[in-house]
Amino acid sequence: EKDLDVILDARPDILNHNLETVRRLQRRVRPQATYERSLSVLTYAKAHGFVTKSSLMLGLGEEESEIGEALRDLRQCRTDILTLGQYLQPSLKHLPVERWVSPGEFAAWKERARDMGFRHVESGPLVRSSYHADENPISV
Repeated sequence: EKDLDVILDARPDILNHNLETVRRLQRRVRPQATYERSLSVLTYAKAHGFVTKSSLMLGLGEEESEIGEALRDLRQCRTDILTLGQYLQPSLKHLPVERWVSPGEFAAWKERARDMGFRHVESGPLVRSSYHADENPISV
């Protein structure tokens, strides 16, 4: 928490911490991180009054129910902003793409996330965590 306090003391407009993937795939996708620690970072920032944002990459082998669980977990932390994008394999040393997510599925996830209470959602194959970051959609 003291390291996170250093960041929060700088008073960012938005505290972003990416969940990246669903609980089951976390260890394989992010061996240095834990799903629970990521949620605790978002919870801590929200408890200190910050607008929070997180992101998931789709196409790593996650199931629909697991995506829903991750979105519910992020809402339980009261995460405000969500980005959902297609995982793209950056090099042959990285995990392969398991599936290509259709634009229609991204649109459906956007609607579902908005219905769950996310204040702003960007969702599409080319969306990245910093997508439209210069256009703060949430007044702080």
